[in-house]
Amino acid sequence: MIFDKDGNISVITQEKLSIQEFVKRLNSEYHRFKNDNVVVNLTTLSTIALPEVVEFLQVSNQHRRAKHSFVIVTDKVNFDDMPEEIVVVPTLQEAYDIIEMEEIERDLGF
Repeated sequence: MIFDKDGNISVITQEKLSIQEFVKRLNSEYHRFKNDNVVVNLTTLSTIALPEVVEFLQVSNQHRRAKHSFVIVTDKVNFDDMPEEIVVVPTLQEAYDIIEMEEIERDLGF
């Protein structure tokens, strides 16, 4: 797991861990990024199934309740199958765009 910080955005890249282990590690390291917007980069994975994406739902909900963005980046899923409660985009640029839009919405009180 690699942590990169870009202003108020933490980009967390999955390398070799299984999704379940990765989510456990995210939870144990939550203090490192709890005040940042988060991008979880899963582009290194060759495949990812819907149940694996759903593994992130709890940490995503916790983070979003704290008024921070939580975006998963992968192009290995069917976006029509993704639950509405979790934000999944195909590129890092789109993740940054989503965070920017959500920041504006928060600033406007939406």
